[in-house]
Amino acid sequence: MSEQEEENAAELKIGEEFLKAKCLMNCEVALILDRKYDQLQAMSGDPMGRVSQVFDKSHQYVKRFSRYKNADAVGQVREVLSRYRLAEFELCVLGNLCPETAEEAKAVVPSITTKERGCTDENIEKVLGDVSLIRKFE
Repeated sequence: MSEQEEENAAELKIGEEFLKAKCLMNCEVALILDRKYDQLQAMSGDPMGRVSQVFDKSHQYVKRFSRYKNADAVGQVREVLSRYRLAEFELCVLGNLCPETAEEAKAVVPSITTKERGCTDENIEKVLGDVSLIRKFE
């Protein structure tokens, strides 16, 4: 993207480095921080003595806003969303916010409706239905 072009997430104009970046959903970050916390706890009898305030606040945040709690469900959500031609950040927004309708999904991720993507409301509803099933049976 040239410096002249303005970034616009609604049109998926977000810069090459961001398009290629690996994004994580809150539930994935929660799993990583859970493991790190367990490691710190194993190394010390007092894990809070080794955990910074930033780590603790970040851990609390992602646990609070994680839609999926177990590792299997987290993996399934990423797998399901990866089947569709979504950019990483689109996948994460849908996985984090769990919109219930195609209209909600298009409101939070307007770039999924661009012509070259070919995402119809029916396709979007299918994706959301697949993800909703995972949440229901978690």
